[in-house]
Amino acid sequence: MQKFLIALAASTLSLGAAQADTIRIGHAGPLTGPIAHIGKDGEYGALLAIEDANAAGITIGGQKVTFALIGEDDQGDPRQATTVAQRLADEEVAGVVGHVTSDASIPASRIYQQAGIPVITPSATSPKLTRQGYAVTFRVIANDMQQGEAMARYAAEALKLKRIAIIDDRTAYGQGLSDAFGEQLRRYGVKVVGREFTSNKATDFSAILTRLKAAEPDAVFYGGMDAQAAPMLRQMRQLGIDSAFLGGDGVCTGEMLKLAAGALNDQAYCTQAGIPMDKMPRGADFKARFKARFKVDVQLYAPYSYDAAMALIEAMQAAGSTDPEVYLPALKTLKYRGVTGDIAFDSHGDIATGGTTLFRFGNDAWQTVD
Repeated sequence: MQKFLIALAASTLSLGAAQADTIRIGHAGPLTGPIAHIGKDGEYGALLAIEDANAAGITIGGQKVTFALIGEDDQGDPRQATTVAQRLADEEVAGVVGHVTSDASIPASRIYQQAGIPVITPSATSPKLTRQGYAVTFRVIANDMQQGEAMARYAAEALKLKRIAIIDDRTAYGQGLSDAFGEQLRRYGVKVVGREFTSNKATDFSAILTRLKAAEPDAVFYGGMDAQAAPMLRQMRQLGIDSAFLGGDGVCTGEMLKLAAGALNDQAYCTQAGIPMDKMPRGADFKARFKARFKVDVQLYAPYSYDAAMALIEAMQAAGSTDPEVYLPALKTLKYRGVTGDIAFDSHGDIATGGTTLFRFGNDAWQTVD
């Protein structure tokens, strides 16, 4: 896919005999296809971090530096993701923000490990990603185990649901989240009355839903993204399935509100890794600056992309070097107060203090439950 450079061009600054260096940071995510809005959201978040760093006039190892963001489109596809990762490695980027989906992040992580390039995902939540033993892989958001537990507990204890059907899109994210949710449901004594799967490109779910309708579920949980969740919910209602609709953070988007308008009701719930923007330490400021800069609202992961990019830059500053091999140890011990909260990593590269938030649809918006 076409590569493009996003940021201020390098400029020559007076530093004695030295000139300013341009440090390239990659961003990889789906910029085309059904979830391009989520990929672009993340890219904008990383770009805002780059622009803030450049405005601050950062010096690393006694050298004034300028950062540039190299954006790549992985289409959310595992094969394209490895191509993109290799391209970024060949570009000798100092670090990578991405990938957006677990399906893309997991195969791409091997390329970054081989190249020794730190990569921080703002959104890929599959536990498998950080359990591969790769030293360069990090995550600034809670994983699927935490989301599955939160939704299962709420479904059982607050909603008092007894019979739940589960559908997933067979991606690493969708299947992993659904597996975690189903496992936790059983712990709470809730019966899984059907387990179906589709794909992340499907548009017709009538056969699946007809089978599940016969099971009379209290709720249908979908592990996947909004591009499939919205038509699925519409088709549920058309088939007369009035069960509650549950989903993970792939459903908790502004785009879902648009795509499923008229089908959503007060029995639609979703979890989101992390905390609501209005509860983030710098969320209100970020939201306003993001809208002013890009003329669109935050979709989902932009604040986490911002923190991922800033974490890379903070580690470079702490180490006094932009060489990945030199600053990687500083990234492992990083303690940084970001937009989303405290950024620090555990021994696997997972966020040390990640949280999960529950939302319920009401008044044409996702409203915080807990």
